[in-house]
Amino acid sequence: MSRGEQLQEAERRCEDAGESLTPLRKRVFELLLEQNGPAKAYDLLPLIDAEKSAKPPTIYRALDFLVRMGLAHRIESMNAFVACEIGACARSTIFLICDNCGKAEEFDAGHALVDLADAAKRDGFAIRRTMIEASGLCAACQVAA
Repeated sequence: MSRGEQLQEAERRCEDAGESLTPLRKRVFELLLEQNGPAKAYDLLPLIDAEKSAKPPTIYRALDFLVRMGLAHRIESMNAFVACEIGACARSTIFLICDNCGKAEEFDAGHALVDLADAAKRDGFAIRRTMIEASGLCAACQVAA
């Protein structure tokens, strides 16, 4: 999906949910789409501050909104965010994170979590969302090493 298509889909998703993709939220989403890997709020701040006088809490609120709308993911181990591949995103996600270059690849974890889902069901636990983060070296960094 092209960047323009992702933005249109983001706007449609927000509209369908009765939410507003404000100019700041849209700009934060655009910046996440432009990143080569996960970005922290403080990484985005100077990129936005050049255009508007944004403060860290404002950026965090925009990022939280994008996560809530399924437009971004929070990489817990890095306290960073990545744009979601709209249309390819699932409720269960695996991230492969390169320790060297920081690239994060997103995969649907549905098939990989059958045992976890079965165990949760046996214990009466209702899983709402699952995100697995695996760190290592991507193929490009392995070749370069």
